[in-house]
Amino acid sequence: MSSLLLLAVFELASFAAAAPGVIFRPGAWYQQLDKPRWRPPDWLFAPVWTVLYALIGLSGWLVLIEAGIAGAALPLGVYAVQLLLNAAWTPIFFGLHRPGLAVVEIVLLWAAILATIIVFYPVNAVAALLLAPYLAWVSFAAALNMSIWRRNRSKPMLQGAR
Repeated sequence: MSSLLLLAVFELASFAAAAPGVIFRPGAWYQQLDKPRWRPPDWLFAPVWTVLYALIGLSGWLVLIEAGIAGAALPLGVYAVQLLLNAAWTPIFFGLHRPGLAVVEIVLLWAAILATIIVFYPVNAVAALLLAPYLAWVSFAAALNMSIWRRNRSKPMLQGAR
């Protein structure tokens, strides 16, 4: 398989993690939540995630190109886990309206991203460093998720928030 085709596969896999966002939209439920003042405007999330997904795909591709399938089995396995956890957050938060459970999930995602960086670094340091903005954004998103959950956990409109 050509290198550029492999890059396209990694980018497609990365952006596939965003697919639940097409189904599970913020909607009226999210609009009525009490959110902190430091929350960025809604329009900012799509461009930030677009850049991050592109970096995530590029990072995985660099590891595969450097180590091959056999040499990258463990790092790419960890990479796949973080992509699955990334895809799971949106249905939990926006679909199930469960910010408390989403806090647990995003902490697992954060740990999986860190683990991916750790296992990528010996294979390709650039690939590992490309994930640093992703880890930073998920750190911020985790703080935002926690704040929203804490501000709204006693409100009746927050079904299952506890």
